[in-house]
Amino acid sequence: MAAHGELMDRVYRTQRHIYDLTRKYYLLGRDGLIADLAPPPGGSVLEIGCGTGRNLIAVGKAWPETQLFGIDISDAMLETARASVTKAGVTAALAQGDACEFDAQALFGRATFDRVFISYALSMIPDWKAALVQAASCVAPGGRLELVDFGQQDRLPGLWRRALFGWLAQFHVAPRTELGRVIVALAKETGSTSHCRSLYRGYAIRGGLARG
Repeated sequence: MAAHGELMDRVYRTQRHIYDLTRKYYLLGRDGLIADLAPPPGGSVLEIGCGTGRNLIAVGKAWPETQLFGIDISDAMLETARASVTKAGVTAALAQGDACEFDAQALFGRATFDRVFISYALSMIPDWKAALVQAASCVAPGGRLELVDFGQQDRLPGLWRRALFGWLAQFHVAPRTELGRVIVALAKETGSTSHCRSLYRGYAIRGGLARG
């Protein structure tokens, strides 16, 4: 965790100050995911890879009674997130943790959550499959895991795909080719139902699973 956390701190120590302003133009599908969360009254929501806190703030404003939790591996991002949620008047418990192996009970006093979501973070996590398994383990009975990330740009021009992937690589971002298949397989392993679909001609992918 330490090595990857240090890398993310280096990448975002400066970027975090303009992250939300610049990323809104190409992290597509985040707001649709948030609108679909619909946590139960007084329910709990965990964001894995919470970054600047932008998404948790949106959830808190949409569902003010929701208990909000977030983890991120980057101390620099968490510094920004803590300041942002405070400024927005939103209450959220934030903690540093490795998405692949954090202990939610130790960090937050609870092991499971009604909604767990990951927005454009799996493409930055080296062992992203382990992160998905960990996320699924945090979903309470009757709860859901929701995620959105870069797709394979399969219905967009090849030049666009090469340019986008080359640019993303500068930030250690690698869209996951197997994401859809892994979601389906994980749902079967955990006795959950899954959904997965392409957005914006393959620009992004939305998926998730629901526990019975």
